Order: sequence, then structure tokens, then C-alpha cells
Amino acid sequence: MRLLLASKSPRRRELLSLLGFPLEIVDVDVDEHIATPLPASEVAEHLARRKADAYGASRLADGDVLVTADTVVAHRDEILGKPHTREEAIRMLQSLSGDTHTVYTGVSLRSNRESLSFTESTRVCFNALSTEDIEYYVDNYRPYDKAGAYGIQEWIGMIGIRAIEGCYYNVVGLPVATLYDKLRNRFLST
Repeated sequence: MRLLLASKSPRRRELLSLLGFPLEIVDVDVDEHIATPLPASEVAEHLARRKADAYGASRLADGDVLVTADTVVAHRDEILGKPHTREEAIRMLQSLSGDTHTVYTGVSLRSNRESLSFTESTRVCFNALSTEDIEYYVDNYRPYDKAGAYGIQEWIGMIGIRAIEGCYYNVVGLPVATLYDKLRNRFLST
């Protein structure tokens, strides 16, 4: 089996490569705007399927499995995407400070014979963060490519996250244990 990862995320690339399957990175660009409102718990999987559809099953050879994914951070019924500015990143982290939010990662797996998709969710509890800590993190780690304006594996995760309920790697960007199980049971067994 050869995995084709359609993702620009360096974290997803690293996590998927650690599973030990041959891996190739492919490019897929899609419009991530959602025209019809969806519950936050469905957005990431919807986007992952959209990315898989954009690549298309006809481009896959026997033994190829396309992996697409998307991660969203949901806090108080609002989806926090990737911040565009320093101020937006600071506002996002201030809203997460001292509160709990949910990280959803949707994954789509597709071969030239079948497809499946799933969503993994993890609850994340932040300590109260000082303005100084938030500004230090944003200025030094520049989290503009991360949903919710933070990376759990970075400094802010070490000093600011009190607890998580669910998969740590899901918060990084890919629920690898569930992904491995589905690859092994659905795509290696056929």
C-alpha cells in the first residue's frame, strides 16, 4: 500500500510518515468556504471529503490510498480558523484562555475501489493565559498556519494546556491511531 497525502501541513506529513507506509505528497487545492451552515462537528469531515473529491479516485492506482484531512477548533459554537493577523491570533487565544474547546479532525480515505471518512474529536482545557504569555507565543511561534492560533506541541501547549480528553495527535492535526486502525482493517485487508 502507498499513501498519498493531500495536505500542506508539515505536522500531518510528519505524523503520517511515522506510520511506516510509503508516502507521497500530492497537491489538491479546494475552496474551503462552506456555503450551507453545518454544525462545527461536521465541518472538518466535509472539507476532507471535498479535498478527496477534488483529487478523484480515477487518479489512484491499485494499492494507492489517498488521505485528506482538515482540522477545526470549535469554541462556544464558533469555529476558530487560522488567524490572518497578529491581532486575530491574540484574540483567539484570549477567547480560549481559561476555557475548554473542542478540536475536530475530519479524515477521508479513498482508494480506487472504496472510500470512507470519519471525524475524531478531542476536548482541550486551557489554563488562564496572561496577555504577556499570549503575545510571547504569537510573536515567537507565529501560529498563522494553525486552527485556533496554537499548536499543542509548541510552547503554549506546554505551559497553557491543563488537560485533554481524547487523542493528543488529533489536536496536532491527525488522529493517527484511528487512521492506522482504519487503514489496517479496511484497506490492507482487501
